[in-house]
Amino acid sequence: MTTDLQDSIERETLIAASQDRVWSLVTEPGFWVAPTGAEAVTGETTVAHSDEYGDYPVRVEKIDPKSYVSYRWASAYSGQALREGITTLIEFTLTPEGDGTRLRVVESGFTALEGDEELRRGAFKDNDGGWREVMDAFKKRAEEAA
Repeated sequence: MTTDLQDSIERETLIAASQDRVWSLVTEPGFWVAPTGAEAVTGETTVAHSDEYGDYPVRVEKIDPKSYVSYRWASAYSGQALREGITTLIEFTLTPEGDGTRLRVVESGFTALEGDEELRRGAFKDNDGGWREVMDAFKKRAEEAA
């Protein structure tokens, strides 16, 4: 039984770019893994391919234009089709702040992942570190193009 494993990862950053600019980047499904060239459409699934880590199907769950988009993916189960028990939910929230945009990401559902405690802990640890890198790179990308 999972006892002290955290269920969610939360990160946020203030980006010196317009809400429109940030929105255009967070609505590319799987951008945190690799560019897909796809556009977020509720209910659609896109595969993000990483030469280093594999293929990850990413399904768009919900869109509130310019303020919220959520995705499901199975980061601990590379190459597997999305299904209940192997996915986490990633939520991006955009809030205007001064001349910039505050971007908040929450990835949740680690305690409900199928498999043993080691798999759940590994998925959490990998993604916890990964979101630090992704948010830094995302901020740089959004600000360079602004």
